[in-house]
Amino acid sequence: MDTKITVIYDNPVDPEAFESAYPDQVKLARDMPGLQRIETAKVWPKEDGSPTPAYRFIDMYFSDYAAASKAVTTEQASRLFASVTELATGGVRITFAEVCEDV
Repeated sequence: MDTKITVIYDNPVDPEAFESAYPDQVKLARDMPGLQRIETAKVWPKEDGSPTPAYRFIDMYFSDYAAASKAVTTEQASRLFASVTELATGGVRITFAEVCEDV
């Protein structure tokens, strides 16, 4: 079953610094072995100006859970996740999920 690893960045302490370093995060994510596709997203700001529940996402898609699990044991993953924890000044969550097309 298709599997994705999602990096969920919470609101950074300094959004400008985050945005200047974010393209490097995406480049590192693209280097993950077995990666089939990548998708990134930025959360729309709330109309009332209150904090959003998250800031940005990186979704990395793999053929199955085994491929995703193998990818995170590599040197490329070590570089990515070390960089993620450094950049994520507001916090970060990383999830593995089964991709479901239709329910």
